[in-house]
Amino acid sequence: METTMVDSKGFFKKFLLLWSGQLISTIGSGLTAFGLAIYVFQQTGKASAMALVTLLAFMPSLLLSPVAGVLADRYDRRILMVLGDSLSAIGLVYILICMLSGEALLWQICVGVTISSVFSSLLDPAYKATDLLTEEQYTKASGLVQVAGSAKYLISPIIAGFLLTVSDIKLLLVIDICTFFVTVTSALAVRKGLPSKTYEQTQSFFHEFKDGWRAVSENRGVLVLVIMTSVLTFYLGIIETLSIPMLLTFTNSSVIGTVETVVATGMLVSSVIIGFIPIKKGYVKILSFSLFFEGIFMAVFGLRENIALICISGFFLFAMMPFANSSLDFLVRTNIDNAVQGRAWSLIGVISQFGFVAAYALSGVLADYVFTPLLVDGGLLADSVGKITGTGQGRGTGFLIIIAGILLSITSFILFNLKSVKKLENRGDVCISD
Repeated sequence: METTMVDSKGFFKKFLLLWSGQLISTIGSGLTAFGLAIYVFQQTGKASAMALVTLLAFMPSLLLSPVAGVLADRYDRRILMVLGDSLSAIGLVYILICMLSGEALLWQICVGVTISSVFSSLLDPAYKATDLLTEEQYTKASGLVQVAGSAKYLISPIIAGFLLTVSDIKLLLVIDICTFFVTVTSALAVRKGLPSKTYEQTQSFFHEFKDGWRAVSENRGVLVLVIMTSVLTFYLGIIETLSIPMLLTFTNSSVIGTVETVVATGMLVSSVIIGFIPIKKGYVKILSFSLFFEGIFMAVFGLRENIALICISGFFLFAMMPFANSSLDFLVRTNIDNAVQGRAWSLIGVISQFGFVAAYALSGVLADYVFTPLLVDGGLLADSVGKITGTGQGRGTGFLIIIAGILLSITSFILFNLKSVKKLENRGDVCISD
């Protein structure tokens, strides 16, 4: 018994070392993401160009995540983290070399972020690292993982905004590349002294994916909820893509960094509240109401060129997200067999996040070529909608964000009235009572 306790404490210390490395790496990645968004928009003046870079930084990692999830189950996760982190640096090094030779062209940045995204797909499933922990330590570890994941929104923007006032994006890229050495070192240090992991292969990749799809598709409520989630992520992807282009039309990168940090604090505050007062019932209501208010605050976010209004509405928009995420997580998890949870969730992640892919592909084009011309001085809507939103280069982008927010609120109302989704909560209650 004593030996087991000592081992579990030792493994948790190793997890903390691994977590520390990943925290630093996440902050570095956040610096690059923020810096590239600013750089691309300033070079091109197009939200569509920035959206293209965001799409290529996101889509390869998303599409490869199911494969990466299976690899994480079959092979040593620390080795996968070392490979993912070190190889993803190749893309950033390529972009840095292009910038040192002059201005990096859009296609060069696209190539770099795509390379980085492909190899980064190994990181998220490998970082679970639950084979280091006892069941009692899972909850504590999960909280730390969420803190590390939110660092790119809470810490990176304000640091990047400040650094861009004293230097340029090349410094951000150098810092991010250096953080890879920290992650690789911590992963190798954790791996040393641990027993090698064995995996008994009983099914092919195809069969494992098929099992996951069957778990999702056989439950109508789960399938409907996952599809609805994809619609919801489409609306959220619009504000994620267009917030920086909208802000850059009337303020600078330093202010934007501060705004993003203030806004992301809303998620931290509500996560702490949920930690102390967990949700125990009414999951469908909480999901629907939180999404409804997300839409309202999103619409207010795009309403005017006013930093105070943007910070307040953005804070409450992010504050609603943990309530929606926790409710969604409960409704799905309690309605899927534990034996296929991993495979099911990898597919759920892909399907639900296709909304982001669609938003990244469409929102920039819509903002540049449809909505911006409508609300510049003399535009078709300048004398009507323009009296509420104002007119100018960024007001069409703001109007598109407003429309996305209104549609999100409408979708939440539809979700609340879906009988197949309401049945998920009843089944969840049975699981809890059992």
